[in-house]
Amino acid sequence: MQQLSPDGLKRWLADGGRATPFLLDVREPWEYAHCHIDGARSMPMGTLSSRLDAVPKDQDIVVICHHGARSQQVAILLERSGFGRVHNLQGGVHAWSLQVDPSMPRY
Repeated sequence: MQQLSPDGLKRWLADGGRATPFLLDVREPWEYAHCHIDGARSMPMGTLSSRLDAVPKDQDIVVICHHGARSQQVAILLERSGFGRVHNLQGGVHAWSLQVDPSMPRY
């Protein structure tokens, strides 16, 4: 697993020459409804183990949560489940809102 800074993800998403990663938001539905990164897919951490078939193995995956702890745990789970290109968003959506998108609501 690789750690990815919010600015690094911003640059990646803006890079038209690079394949867009699968943005996996593992927060609870109410958290996702409050704020999320555009294009992120909501799959709460507690449901993920039964939904691994919905996560692409042939694509880079960026795991997202509130501060980066849950996403780190999920990234480890994904790697143990055979996913090879897994990235953890450092600081989660909170860091994203501070460093990339100040208009994003915080909680």
